[in-house]
Amino acid sequence: MPDAAHRRRRSDTRHRWVIATVATVVAAATAATTVFVLTRVKPAPAGAASTKPPEALQVVASSPAPDATGVAPDAALSVDFTVPLANDTPVPSLNPPVAGQWVQTAPNVLAFDATAPLPPGATVSLTVPDGPDGVRGASGQTLADPLTTRFTVAPMSTLRLQQLLAQLGYLPLTFTPSSSPASGIEAASPQVGTFAWRFTMPSTFSSLWSPGEPNVVTQGAVMAFEDQEQLATDGVAGPKVWSALLQAAAANQVDTDADYDWADVSTSLPEHVDIWRNGRIAYTTVANTGIEAAPTELGTWPVYARYTSTTMSGFNPDGSHYSDPGVPWVSYFHGGDALHGFVRSSYGYPQSLGCVELPPANAEVVYPYTPLGTLVTVQ
Repeated sequence: MPDAAHRRRRSDTRHRWVIATVATVVAAATAATTVFVLTRVKPAPAGAASTKPPEALQVVASSPAPDATGVAPDAALSVDFTVPLANDTPVPSLNPPVAGQWVQTAPNVLAFDATAPLPPGATVSLTVPDGPDGVRGASGQTLADPLTTRFTVAPMSTLRLQQLLAQLGYLPLTFTPSSSPASGIEAASPQVGTFAWRFTMPSTFSSLWSPGEPNVVTQGAVMAFEDQEQLATDGVAGPKVWSALLQAAAANQVDTDADYDWADVSTSLPEHVDIWRNGRIAYTTVANTGIEAAPTELGTWPVYARYTSTTMSGFNPDGSHYSDPGVPWVSYFHGGDALHGFVRSSYGYPQSLGCVELPPANAEVVYPYTPLGTLVTVQ
């Protein structure tokens, strides 16, 4: 048996081994705990912030769609963006300009609050500006490039054209709407109401009129309005005419002093011209129309050019050339046909090369009755 001393040495050895092991475990645990604590509580550098940039500002969609045609004059306009916009952001522009203003209807949407219709028949450009002076996001974003889209507005209807011309005094009819448009942008839309003749006209004239349908009465009224507004007198209701009509209607610029004139040329012998003003014959004169080889065409046309004196030239039926300087009081109404003065030994039967010839003194009386747009009927 081992003696007592030997047993103490073995016991001391076990104790030292246990102590060493415990110390090692404690040290390891301490080290692990230290690393864990340092990892969890390590502070971030002072002033550090997220480096993620704000989302880019871009146009998502616009309305009307790019290159759209037949857009209604009261159509809604809007532009949608990818991010919310700054409250004081610059806004898009329209060309030609339209009355109204851009408003922010949602954080990322600009819509146009119109107070007048889009110009009928016009091609409108919508431009969204870029850069530091352009549309700006709530976080300061700007567009990298400008955006321009175009759309074409539908022409105003013939019926609405006639209603406006009648209300402004350019037709021999009146138009009374049942009610006023609810808003300014509805001014381009046809209104419910009634037409009525301002005075009694012969059936030869009244048969030329048809509401809602293109006709020579409407064409002549457009030309008279164009002349009044110093526009090209082509009788075509294009964007400039529509814009001027709508502005005149909004300002109630009724031509209350306007007379409605009509020249009625009779080819029955003796040939003559009746000048009508406001439903009554104001003047009658003898006349000459075209010979059989160069007849005056039958029909109704508006006066499109006028001269107090001009040179008329052309070719005779035999091919020879003629040139007549100083022809007075000329009102062209159809191609080379015109009402004008011309000296003849007699009047009342065909003698001209297509024009309606009048004694010069009579032509001077007729001339003030034939402003641009006045209808001339040859029958």
